[in-house]
Amino acid sequence: MLVKPFSDVLYEWAEVFMHRSIRDFRRFMEENELSPSQVNALMRLHYGGQCGVSEIAGNLGITNAAASQMVERMVQAGLLLRVEDTNDRRVKTLSLSESGRQLVERSIDARKCWMESLTRELTPEQQEMIAQSLIMLTEAARRTTDER
Repeated sequence: MLVKPFSDVLYEWAEVFMHRSIRDFRRFMEENELSPSQVNALMRLHYGGQCGVSEIAGNLGITNAAASQMVERMVQAGLLLRVEDTNDRRVKTLSLSESGRQLVERSIDARKCWMESLTRELTPEQQEMIAQSLIMLTEAARRTTDER
């Protein structure tokens, strides 16, 4: 029987997880001189593939002009590629450059880094037990997300 209610234990884990994950990610952003908006644009392109400036603007809730300025800085920094549409030169498509892709991968690794040290703190048996529980928790979370 649990000493604390399950929701309290889950909240405590989420709080520790988010604190560590965000702290390491924020440090990475600072070291690479990235703003939250730039990171958002990089992640959008990484996970969603190429898109236009207006989609980046919509994602960030900023004007097309502001997004265009940010994108220009990222193109100049070598993080993004901007290509004109062959049928309509007014339309520009954005994608990650190789440097941008590598930066995103390093940022993802920065968020995962502490999990490796956490893993070393647990025995193989504990890891297996927790993995099974997390699989069940993830499946339950996906079901509740899909219902709404």
